[in-house]
Amino acid sequence: MGYEISLEGKKGLVIGIANSDSIAYGCAKVMKGLGAELAVTYLNEKAESYVRPLAEAMDAPIIRCCDVEREGDLKGLFDELNLRWGRLDFLLHAIAYAPKEDLGGRVTDSSASGFALAMDVSVHSFIRAAKLAEPLMTHGGAMITMSYHGAREVVPQYGIMGPVKAALESVVKYLAVEMGSKGIRVLGLSPGPLRTRAASGIPHFDTLLEQAAQKAPLHVPVTIEDVGFLAALLVSDRARAMTGNIVYVDAGCHIVD
Repeated sequence: MGYEISLEGKKGLVIGIANSDSIAYGCAKVMKGLGAELAVTYLNEKAESYVRPLAEAMDAPIIRCCDVEREGDLKGLFDELNLRWGRLDFLLHAIAYAPKEDLGGRVTDSSASGFALAMDVSVHSFIRAAKLAEPLMTHGGAMITMSYHGAREVVPQYGIMGPVKAALESVVKYLAVEMGSKGIRVLGLSPGPLRTRAASGIPHFDTLLEQAAQKAPLHVPVTIEDVGFLAALLVSDRARAMTGNIVYVDAGCHIVD
């Protein structure tokens, strides 16, 4: 038996590609390179012009609009997966959102509506996707979502996304316990700061990026491909004994004060 990582024969759903700088794209590119067949979603018509060419270059047989806030979109996506594939081996959830006025300010000052929206898009959409994916993972599978160090430590300017990501990490653990008997593994990845479109909404992000590289023991920036290789390992059979973990990929930044 070889020791290489292979995703040959596996079918996966990737939610969260916005453009070629997206963490989700870094993961999808590596997964495709290791043999996986992917279904890819985009948020809306504007995002389609960026996402569709990337998905087509990866020969994705399913490319579909999916706004988790729009009634029926998520269910329609999984109905198509069931019709076309009849099964699903892994799910990658890489979406998060908070209204600009509630991001970067004090958690104390956050609006109830902004906090609720951030929780729904960033956390409960993972729960909804997991519930829909569960019956398609008839022979086990893996579900991965994206967190951030701000879930465990206070990161300046991260605002309500800190508590929101903390909730997401807790959800990972609960889902891992609830689905473990079916051979379904649930994990969270916690990348270091990355130059993505989502990160551009965080005030003073360039400073945060520089400080993270200086602080990290390896003193190197993290790339979307770094996250992708780890995600690919975690959805592969080589990680079959791992579930409930929050795995850091941040050049060691999280261990340094």
